[in-house]
Amino acid sequence: MFKYHRYPKVVILQAVYFKLRFSLSYRDVEELMEIRGVKVDHSTLQRWVFKFSVLVEKNMHKRKFKVSDSWRMDETYVKVGGKDRFLYRAVDKEGSTVDFLLTKRRQKMSAQKFFNKAIGNNGAPRLVNIDKSGSNKTALWAVNKRSLSFNKIKIRQVKYLNNIVEQDHRRVKRRIVNYTGFKEFESAQRTLAGIEVVNIILKNQIMDSKDTTFKTFLSLAA
Repeated sequence: MFKYHRYPKVVILQAVYFKLRFSLSYRDVEELMEIRGVKVDHSTLQRWVFKFSVLVEKNMHKRKFKVSDSWRMDETYVKVGGKDRFLYRAVDKEGSTVDFLLTKRRQKMSAQKFFNKAIGNNGAPRLVNIDKSGSNKTALWAVNKRSLSFNKIKIRQVKYLNNIVEQDHRRVKRRIVNYTGFKEFESAQRTLAGIEVVNIILKNQIMDSKDTTFKTFLSLAA
């Protein structure tokens, strides 16, 4: 994936890491890279994030420690193209990230798509705690109805137990606080995935992690 790029892998991934780890605009990252002697346009930086976030997410799922079988699931909104889009997220009872998915709508099919992704990457939980959202509950009913390879998931709706995932949303929101808003859905989806990966590294959820967060991030792009 790095073969035809002007700069070596470590330089490219350092720029991508800056964008995903800190609350910086692309022009901020452009200036930081210039200080380090690397002249790269902010639009190129955006393409790098778009391209390599997919790679690090894929490898992250292969190396993420197993989460517990008790999940807390909730969604938060993100502005994309001036419209509210919905980021579905789940953590386990210890606060470890389970999975995430940006969707265009807040509805049963969106929640079901999230659960299918989370179960595919982590296995089925014993229990999921959700808010009072009818769409989330209906989505879990649908997942249970179609389950053939796992036991029925217990559904619990206790508001205060979801405080842990609501607080965890802020980790992501802090990264995008200086953004004017994402312009395109797929770009938002990939950038947010990269931000989630960095947060997972910071939570020490990666097997064979290195001595720094950046080196672990670099290893996920191998």
